[in-house]
This record gives sequence, structure tokens and C-alpha cells, in this order.
Amino acid sequence: MYSIQIKDIVSRGKEGLFSLYRSVGWINYCNTPHMLEKAYENSLCALGAYSGNRLIGVIRAVGDGYSILYIQDLIVSPSFQRMGIGSLLLKKLIERFPDVYQTVLLTDHQPDTIRFYQTNGFSIADQVGCTGMLRIKNK
Repeated sequence: MYSIQIKDIVSRGKEGLFSLYRSVGWINYCNTPHMLEKAYENSLCALGAYSGNRLIGVIRAVGDGYSILYIQDLIVSPSFQRMGIGSLLLKKLIERFPDVYQTVLLTDHQPDTIRFYQTNGFSIADQVGCTGMLRIKNK
């Protein structure tokens, strides 16, 4: 078993972000490195999961930390998936904001992904009388 440490990602500690995003196919972030860098700089909270000095997982949140916490990114390197690292990252992030009213995220509509979030206490929006809306900037 690996020894995993969860630490804050700070501006000088972002090494490995691009390779982590690339490893899960989130190429748009890698194609726009300035956007990814600015996104992390302006996030409410960003935590990294480390095996030694290697960044193997990340969770990033935006919001005000009181009424809303929006989980923007949760990524675990494919070789470390299904080891509880994603759940640990979620737990550590939520512990940072114990009184937040609403924690929200958008995710792929895949059975395994939905099951993962449900296991970690999330509900599908329409099951709680809500719907999701999304607008993506066209290039």
C-alpha cells in the first residue's frame, strides 16, 4: 500500500498538474495552460494527494465557503484509482468547510462516476427537486 499525503496546492507547488490532467484525458486544460494556472490561483481551495513527491490526485473548489462550495475538479491518476484517494480528497475538502450550506458539482453521466459520488453523500440534482444548468463559452 502507498503512503498518501493530502496537502494544499500553492502557486509554487503545482508541479505535475498538467501531467495529471493529461493522464485522465482532460486535454482542454493542458491546451490552455494560462487558464489552468489562473483557475488554481483564484480557487477557494485546492488540495493535492501525493505519493512521495509525486502528485497523484487533486481536488479544486470555488465558491464562498459559506453558502456554496463548488467542486470544480476531482482527478486521480489512473494508476491510483479505486484506492480511496478520490474519497479521501473529497472528505478533506469538505472538512475544510464544515458549515457550508450547499456543495455542488457537475460530472460525467456514467454509472461508476454517479455511484462514486452517491457513495460519498451526493445526490443527483433532480432527486432533490433541482436541475442543473450549464453555459459553455464558444471559441
